Amino acid sequence: MPFIVKHDNTVLYGVLDAVSGRGEGEWMADTPACQQHAQSVPETVAGAGRDSNVQGHTVPAQTARAFVRDYMAFLLPRDLNVLWTIGAMLVAVLALMLLSGLTLALTYTPDATLAFSSVETLDRRVPFGWLLRSLHMTGATFFMAALYLHVFRGLCYGSYRAPRQGVWSVGTVLLILVMVTAFAGYVLPWGQMSYWGADVAGKAVGAIPLVGNLLERVFLGGDAPGTATLHRMFVLHFTLAFTIVGMVMLHVAVLHARGSTSPSGAAGQERARMLPFHPYFTVKDCLGVVVLAILFTLVMCFWPGLVTEAANYRPANPLHTPADIEPEWYFLPFYGMLQAVPSKFFGLLVSGGAVAILLFVPWLDRGTPATFAAGRWGGLKWLPRLALAGLVGAFVVAGLAGRHHVQGGWLLAGRVATLGYYLYFLGFLPFYSRFARKEVRS
Repeated sequence: MPFIVKHDNTVLYGVLDAVSGRGEGEWMADTPACQQHAQSVPETVAGAGRDSNVQGHTVPAQTARAFVRDYMAFLLPRDLNVLWTIGAMLVAVLALMLLSGLTLALTYTPDATLAFSSVETLDRRVPFGWLLRSLHMTGATFFMAALYLHVFRGLCYGSYRAPRQGVWSVGTVLLILVMVTAFAGYVLPWGQMSYWGADVAGKAVGAIPLVGNLLERVFLGGDAPGTATLHRMFVLHFTLAFTIVGMVMLHVAVLHARGSTSPSGAAGQERARMLPFHPYFTVKDCLGVVVLAILFTLVMCFWPGLVTEAANYRPANPLHTPADIEPEWYFLPFYGMLQAVPSKFFGLLVSGGAVAILLFVPWLDRGTPATFAAGRWGGLKWLPRLALAGLVGAFVVAGLAGRHHVQGGWLLAGRVATLGYYLYFLGFLPFYSRFARKEVRS
């Protein structure tokens, strides 16, 4: 039975096998034969739908098959590098986190007197419980690492520029949701670091003028972390996980509506230099997931200390404050910024603003891909790369400062790193885009 799928003026024409439902065809772009055949599409599709209903196929099944065909036919620039496989890695790890998390929730008890023992029971008595928890903890580390690389790729190649502001905005909201979910999950084991991490977060929220005390009590459920805090964190962790799934679907939908960027800029998005998602990019994505699975297994089995903290294997003790209270590594840069500012309130603003500022990147950098393809910066094309390297360096130094509690020389390093981080977004990006537009006009 003949069929035709159109996507951005490209026609996939072939023959649909009536038994298997699979098609074999070739890509034919804007040829007279395809254009002539496209005129008969309505009758063909309608006939196919009637035949399918007669054979017992439902409309939802036809819609699902059409969606899969359209998804596989989605055009992407052929020069996408390995950084574009991180999205598939994130989806794979997210699926693993959901499955393992739902299983762990069957045993976990969100009560201050039972939470730690329920986790110990899971590790020691539930069949393969230790494996489920290891998968979940290692998955959290790998998910955050891949997410940071995903954001870096967007900044590096200007994936936030028009017309993809919506893709970037949805992705940034997704990043914030993931960070909140990760913090809530960090509190749930109710070990020493979990308890005091919740305590530090509550005091940081309490530093907000006027409404701080109220927000702290709402956050903790009382004057100090306890059973109410665990209930709040458990519900937040559980519900946000499914919210994240919905946001991922929205992120992919907006991406398909706007198209993907290219390492080559506007030139790489030309029609002649694009290929369908399947089979060219599905193979690359599968290879990336396999490599990730190997690294994941190595860390989980041979270097578990990279994703765990010894102090969190001791039950929470409100009467004993640990000598070194610090969050997981993926929160260390923001923790360093929080400590680098003397005032608690302004430290909270600086730390939270470091994430929130990502929402405004498309409007801080007002250039377009065409602008930067035409502008040569007078031979200074290395300057944006140097500035981005400075941003990465500032992020890492802020994390190291947080790791050392911003003491001694790390206090100065943390403040310089915080300043450098904000200068990239508030100083370099507006200056860079304005200079590039001016050069193009001249």
